[in-house]
Amino acid sequence: MSLALYRKYRPKTLDELLGQEQVTAVLKNAAATGKLGHAYLFFGPRGSGKTTAARLLAKLACCSTRRDKKEFRAKGEPCNECLACNEIDAGRAVDVIEIDAASNTGVDNVRDIIEGVRLAPSSYPMKVIIFDEVHMLSKGAFNALLKTLEEPPAHALFILATTEYDKVPATIASRAQRFHFRKLPLDIIIGKLKTISKTEKLKIDDAALELIAALAEGSFRDAESLLGQVTSLAEKVTTEIVEEHLGAVGFTRVIALAEKILNGDLKSSLAYLQELNAGGHNVTDLTKELIHYFRRVLTLKYNPDLEEMFRHELTTKELEQLKAHIQLFDDKKYIPLLKSMITAYSQMRYSPFATIPLEIALIEHLK
Repeated sequence: MSLALYRKYRPKTLDELLGQEQVTAVLKNAAATGKLGHAYLFFGPRGSGKTTAARLLAKLACCSTRRDKKEFRAKGEPCNECLACNEIDAGRAVDVIEIDAASNTGVDNVRDIIEGVRLAPSSYPMKVIIFDEVHMLSKGAFNALLKTLEEPPAHALFILATTEYDKVPATIASRAQRFHFRKLPLDIIIGKLKTISKTEKLKIDDAALELIAALAEGSFRDAESLLGQVTSLAEKVTTEIVEEHLGAVGFTRVIALAEKILNGDLKSSLAYLQELNAGGHNVTDLTKELIHYFRRVLTLKYNPDLEEMFRHELTTKELEQLKAHIQLFDDKKYIPLLKSMITAYSQMRYSPFATIPLEIALIEHLK
């Protein structure tokens, strides 16, 4: 069985952890100066590198090359050659324990872990406990963990990861070093997908890669999973294949519909919407992308400085088309439409009549 792309191309050093430089810079410096903490809290959107960073931190704490060679330790990176690094990468490290907090939420689970932590590590200098989705722990489990986080054994390192920081008790968060993982920019995801495609000798259009990156919504893991999925469908992957098999709507179609709407062409807008729906495209996702598109048009109209930020989210051609649509955007007409589309989107997500809310919004404002 072939290894999934997101596992095959998981970063093995902090330098390879793209898009999170504000995190890696601090961790590298702490590792280089021998000042790693006893507890860390990583929070941010899914697929942004939290669990990967936790495993890298585990390697930094356990790497025998770093322990034995002072010159290498100054690099602030794991060697990826010693037994500890290789076993952690392979998921076989007995002193590195990963806990899925969503499945082990109870106080008894945490107490068992705490009892195990008190024992000295059997193979490495440190014993590392990684709690994934830590916000899922029960109140009793958090209370059981609290005392150990406050006064941990000298050989213990706790790493907590979560997508929902606000659900982590302040008493827990205050006892850990906190690092915010940002949503990854589109251009960084596209760049990594291109690197993977070149390494794997995959035949895929740049436009298809851009669509996959957009569908991932800031998640490397999702992007790599989708890439592996679509490249198994055809020898050469095009935008049409991605749209057909993932039910996605490419940015070109979003722009085409936006053009019709901004020109006030209700008849053509409804016909195009019906064409996309009949073609099996996801109209709910289309509405979401259309809302994002009009939001960009509106905000760029009133703050041209945002153009630099949008360069990380859009291709040069897409950005030029967006700027051209600023001239067509009538605030009095299209801001109310944008509000109606937001309402329509919330209705479409749970309705068996997916296209109707959007059609009604267009008719109300373009008739």
